[in-house]
Amino acid sequence: MDNEKAPRTESRTAGVVRHLEELIFGGGLEPGQFLPSEGELATTMGVSRLTVREGVRTLQARGLLEVRHGRRPAIAHPNADPLSGFFAASLRRDPRNLLELIEVRLALEVHATTLAAQHATSTALTSLDLAFSTMGQADDEESFNQADVRFHAVLAAASGNQMISFLVEAMDEPMRQSRLRSLRGHLARGRTMDDIMDEHARILAAVRDRDARGAAEAMREHLVQTRMDLRAFLTLPTSDADD
Repeated sequence: MDNEKAPRTESRTAGVVRHLEELIFGGGLEPGQFLPSEGELATTMGVSRLTVREGVRTLQARGLLEVRHGRRPAIAHPNADPLSGFFAASLRRDPRNLLELIEVRLALEVHATTLAAQHATSTALTSLDLAFSTMGQADDEESFNQADVRFHAVLAAASGNQMISFLVEAMDEPMRQSRLRSLRGHLARGRTMDDIMDEHARILAAVRDRDARGAAEAMREHLVQTRMDLRAFLTLPTSDADD
């Protein structure tokens, strides 16, 4: 009996998911607006409230709905949470995947920098200047790391391509882990913090000059150096790497 009920439950939940997707994408609802009540949805679709909850949880996990205690589900603002969870889980399984992440960044951020040089607004350039200045003022590794990640996020937003910005946002936490490790490898290679600042200065200058080719090359060189830093980190003795 239980085996016979399972397919029907899954089918009804899938139907709820499809109905909610229609409300989200084609129902005239904007991010931040609430769905109809659980009871209304259950009546409209001819299913139980439990099935409605299952459908809501599915879309919540996909980052399409926001659910807060005591309130109806709301349409989520576009966000990179689902992808961010994937990247974070991948690195927890194997830190060596940081090198694969660099390859993703090479494909993504070099192009984003090209677009930023072509399309960055005056506001975006001011934000880039601020992020770069914050890097220069950092007085410890963690602060420097946060400012570094912020610089790359602002640069992606300056591209004017929301999809690219979401993808870079999704790599935010993995990039923090990557930067902390690559910084140790960077120092182990005998390089300095000034070298990192110089790499970012070249990127910023090219974007400001609207030099798309130069900006892309500066970003590519920066990420190639980061890849070398990570490889150096991975060869450190465990005790040094964990310090």
